[in-house]
Amino acid sequence: MTEKKTENTQPVAPVQLANVLVSSDNFQALFQEGMALVEETALYLDGDGRSEAKHLQRPASLAYATESMRLTTRLMQLASWLLLQRAVNEGEMSKEQAGSEKNKVRVEKLSSATGGTAWNDLPDGLKELISRSIRLQERVVHLDQMLYRPTGEADNAEDNPVAAQLNQLHAAFGGLG
Repeated sequence: MTEKKTENTQPVAPVQLANVLVSSDNFQALFQEGMALVEETALYLDGDGRSEAKHLQRPASLAYATESMRLTTRLMQLASWLLLQRAVNEGEMSKEQAGSEKNKVRVEKLSSATGGTAWNDLPDGLKELISRSIRLQERVVHLDQMLYRPTGEADNAEDNPVAAQLNQLHAAFGGLG
């Protein structure tokens, strides 16, 4: 982002909305949602899911095994990312350290087959968990891109009216805290 100049020509750093978001109560809610989904999925796969899987026909049983593995992999990667961000928020790790560690975490390339006959034959409980995990993944990927994209790729405030307004508010009221 380019720096704006106030009337006294001092540069004002742009507001980094992602950094504010990741250290807010919203992140805590996202973290809790993610961890609860991990726990709920584990309970389902060890309980009702196991029972439901025993009654599936062979193609659906294979799809169940595949999708439950994809689901657990996705959730473990998302949990890893969330734990890294929490460590940064709590001062246990720098953003740079987390950025280096997060390169081992793959949150973008985790897919599921959410259509077709095999998908339709899966238990509703599993399909619901998969759908929720995909929505969580989309939110984490968006936040990850905002936090860790290269500096040159940052949004230009002149091209983003919301960022421009936030920068003006920060310039006007930023030093009053």
